[in-house]
Amino acid sequence: MTALVDAGLLADVQKFGAADVSACFSCGNCTAICPLSDNDGTFPRRLIRYAQVGMKDALLGSKELWTCYYCGECSDTCPTQADPGGFMAAARRYAIASYDRTHLARTMYTSPVLGSVFAILLAAFFALFMYSSHGAQSTQSLALFGFIPEGLIHNTGVAVMVLVFLAGLSGVVMMARGISRREGLSVRDVVGSRAALTRSIRALWVALGIESLGQRRYRVDCETVQETQPWYRRRWFIHAATMWGFLGLLAATILDYGLAVVGIKATGTPVPIWYPVRLLGTVAGIALIYGTSMLIVDRLRRSNRSASDSTAADWTLLALLWVTGVTGFLIELALYLPQAPAWGYWVFLFHVSVAMELVLLAPFMKFAHAVYRPVALFFYALAGDKSTDTENEPG
Repeated sequence: MTALVDAGLLADVQKFGAADVSACFSCGNCTAICPLSDNDGTFPRRLIRYAQVGMKDALLGSKELWTCYYCGECSDTCPTQADPGGFMAAARRYAIASYDRTHLARTMYTSPVLGSVFAILLAAFFALFMYSSHGAQSTQSLALFGFIPEGLIHNTGVAVMVLVFLAGLSGVVMMARGISRREGLSVRDVVGSRAALTRSIRALWVALGIESLGQRRYRVDCETVQETQPWYRRRWFIHAATMWGFLGLLAATILDYGLAVVGIKATGTPVPIWYPVRLLGTVAGIALIYGTSMLIVDRLRRSNRSASDSTAADWTLLALLWVTGVTGFLIELALYLPQAPAWGYWVFLFHVSVAMELVLLAPFMKFAHAVYRPVALFFYALAGDKSTDTENEPG
């Protein structure tokens, strides 16, 4: 099969923050030392070679690109200081931009000033759009949720979710096609028979349950360099707290609106802390604030390799996540006060605007990892399961 060569691939990837890996002479040290590298995932060496020779489709169709968690061991021991770990991080940014048909991700990553201005204007747009239909202020606590019409928030949220779903689905389809072509997989290999379906279910459990939820590879294989740190300061835990805190808040918001639709509980009605939806939101909010705060501290201190390699888009994402979590708790405080404070209305407006922006930009920034990595891990587990079954076949 003929492979198309893009002579400008390496230069393009470098726009997303990669170090100059032209110094790499393919010694294989990075592959040898990587705790996640195996016979089916010889990275970063192979992916660097793809970039050097211009094999764009091979780079974007490599499931190994997303199995790296940037522990930094490869960069620390690279004899030519080519920073293979930094290259892998930049290549993932490049992949996110390549899967995005709107080119918004490329703008966010390669044009820091323009991307930051866009983020500010987008938040201002949501704020002005919501404020244009605002209601009257009152000292009653529940009036906070009447300041901006519930229907407007709900309809806008649905529209944002639809756009995010379509953008994410488009990217996942492009990614899955690239990996499938590279791995020689077809639909029959995934759901074409009972055996294929069984393998796919096992691979899905590994990708979502064991790896994404349990963080097995990140927690067990990639954290040997931080064994001396307490569990709550280890990178895998901070990563998990941030990701699952955001997803937990999103789930709590959806459930709260769902309960309002069926008439079980009106939106914003004070309930005890042990009420399931509120408990989920509280725990998720604490996890999100803790995770993002630790990520910000680590980046300010440059405490590890990945923390010293932050783009403007990464800072924008962290700021949006942290502000969403903090303003959410301020709204809860205002809701449970005897009288609604005047500041509560503006915090509510700010929270809704930032939360809408955060969800809308999720597929175009680093949070896209939450979608692309499980897909890559699914194919990774599927390939391993399939090869195992093949080896166990008689004769």
